[in-house]
Amino acid sequence: MRRPGGWWRRKNTPEKVETYTRWSFHFFGVCEIGGIGLATYGQVGPGLATALSLMVVAHAAVCMATASRALDWTLGRRPWPVRRLWTLGAVTALLAIAAIALVEHGPRGAEVDSAALGVFVGVQGFGVGVLALGAHDRRRRVMGLVVGFSVGAGLVAFALGLSWLSALITACALVVGGAFLAFTAVFSVWLLKAVYALDEAKETRARLAVAEERLRFGRDLHDVMGRNLAVIALKSELAVQLSRRGRPEAVEQMIEAQRIAQESQREVRDVVRGYREVDLEVELAGARGVLSAAGIVAEVTGDTAGLPAEVQSALGWVVREATTNVLRHGDAKRVAVAVRMPEGRVVLTVENDGVPDGTGPSADADADAPAGTGGSGLAGLRERLSVVDGTLEAGTVRKGVFRVTAEVPLPPHTPAAREVAS
Repeated sequence: MRRPGGWWRRKNTPEKVETYTRWSFHFFGVCEIGGIGLATYGQVGPGLATALSLMVVAHAAVCMATASRALDWTLGRRPWPVRRLWTLGAVTALLAIAAIALVEHGPRGAEVDSAALGVFVGVQGFGVGVLALGAHDRRRRVMGLVVGFSVGAGLVAFALGLSWLSALITACALVVGGAFLAFTAVFSVWLLKAVYALDEAKETRARLAVAEERLRFGRDLHDVMGRNLAVIALKSELAVQLSRRGRPEAVEQMIEAQRIAQESQREVRDVVRGYREVDLEVELAGARGVLSAAGIVAEVTGDTAGLPAEVQSALGWVVREATTNVLRHGDAKRVAVAVRMPEGRVVLTVENDGVPDGTGPSADADADAPAGTGGSGLAGLRERLSVVDGTLEAGTVRKGVFRVTAEVPLPPHTPAAREVAS
C-alpha cells in the first residue's frame, strides 16, 4: 500500500515545481473567494452578501480553468487558449460593471458601497493576473492589460456616478493590485520554464558526454585502421597484378599484407582496451566536478594509491555508473563517495540522498535507467567486478538514501595490501 504523499515523492524536481506553480494559481481563486466574496458577509446583509459571493465564486472558477489551460500553453502542451482568455476578460468586465452599478443603483449605505467596490477591484485584479498568463512572453501586452483595465475601471466608475477622485483612487488601486498579480503569474511561469530548461540541459550534457566519448573512440580507431587498410589494399592490388604476370613476388606481397592485417588487429585491441580501462582517481575527480557543477554537494574521501590497474578500472566503472544515475534520475542534494581498504580488500561506497521511498533501483535494476524500469547496468558492473573477484550491493539503506557498495579483495603482493597488513 502506498503511503500518503507518495505521488509527490515520485515526482522529479521540474514536475514538483510545475505542481506547485499550478496549485498556486488555483490558490489565487481560493484567495479571491475568501478575501473578497466571503468578506462581504461581515459588511452587508446575508442576501446581498450571498449574491456578491456567488459572483466572486463564478469568477474564481473561470480564473482557475483559464490559468490551468494557459499554463499548459506556456509549456507547449496545448494551443493558445484564445476563447478562454476572451471568456475570462468578458466575465471579469461584466461582473465588475455589475458591482460598480450596485454602488449607485443598489441599496444605500457605506457598507454596501465598500463591499461592492471591493468586488469591483478584486475581480479585475485577479482577472488581470490570470490574463497575463496568456501574454507572458510580451511585456507590452501585460502592461497594456494592467493599464487598460485600470483606465477602463476608472472611466466606468466615473460614468456610473462616482466622483472623479473616487474613480481615480479605484483605478490606482487596480493598477497596484493587478500589476502585482500579473508580475507574480509571469514570474512563476518564467521560473517554471527555467527549471525545465535546466533539467533538459542536464540531460543534454550527459548525452553530449557520451557522444564526445564515441567521437574520440571513432577518431582513435580511424587513426589506427585508416593507414593500415590503405596499405593492405595497395599490397593486395600489387599482389594481384604480380600473380597475373606469374611473378613470385606476389607471395611476398600477400605475406606483407597479412602481417599488416595482424598488426592492425593488435592495435585495435589496444585501442579498445584503452577505451574500456578506467582510472579510479580520474573518475573520482570527474565525479566531484560534474556533481558540483550540477549543484550537488560531493564528498570524496579515501586514497587509491597502490591499487592494481584492473581493480581501479572495475571500481572506476562503478563510480561512473553511480554518478550517471544520480545526475539523470535522482533529486540528490548530497553525494558521498568513499574508498576504504580494510583487511586486505578495497571497499568503494557511493551514497546519495533524494531517493523517493520505495522507488530506488533494486539490486537488479539498471544503474542508467529510471527506478523500476529494470535493465543491465548493475548486472554489467557485477560482470566487471567478477573479473577481479569483486561483489556489488545496491539498495536503499534508510529513508531517502541509496547506496552502492563495491568490494574487491586485494592480491597479497600489491602495495596497498602490504600497507594494510602492516
